[in-house]
Amino acid sequence: MQKIENLKVYNKALIIVDMVNGFVERGVLHDKSIAKVIPRQIELIKEYQKEQELIIFIQDTHTKDSTEHKRFPDFHCLKNSGEEEVVNELKPFTTSNNAICIPKNSTSFMESVPFREVMKNSPNIKEFDIVGCCTDICVCNGSISLANYLDEHSRDSIIRVHKDAVATFNEEERQNYIDAAYLLMEQQGIQLVKKNLEFDINN
Repeated sequence: MQKIENLKVYNKALIIVDMVNGFVERGVLHDKSIAKVIPRQIELIKEYQKEQELIIFIQDTHTKDSTEHKRFPDFHCLKNSGEEEVVNELKPFTTSNNAICIPKNSTSFMESVPFREVMKNSPNIKEFDIVGCCTDICVCNGSISLANYLDEHSRDSIIRVHKDAVATFNEEERQNYIDAAYLLMEQQGIQLVKKNLEFDINN
């Protein structure tokens, strides 16, 4: 994991959750339709590059001993399998001087020790934009956990989940879970937004 020397200079963070090969390109949990949100993600990444604000790529990364495999089918995103690597469309952006890649071994990026270190060392971040997959699992769990962390540390911040830049596998079959995830996030004060629309909970 590359390091950024001075995290205190950042006022905003774009968190790109699990846009890795194991969910988009191949593997037991992949769904190629997730790639439909990549163009919007690239737009947001370029905005952050222009503003020189922090970009965080979260990479689901497991070993065969990871207990998460008891709840989800078979092995996915194993370390050194290539499934844990950021998809090719986004990978060039991971080398930017304002970007960092962080592995996680659970469905919440907030539980990753490196992510907590970033949070600890970036006290001036007041806005968080979240995109990625899966909407009803890692995006939801991570966003709510982040909201709880910010509350615990009395950090008055805004969290936005971009509905046009998140997706999940088998979306038609999982719509009830997706709707529930949006309701839970909204309940926690997380803003649900789309391009050119400030709030968009119903669409």
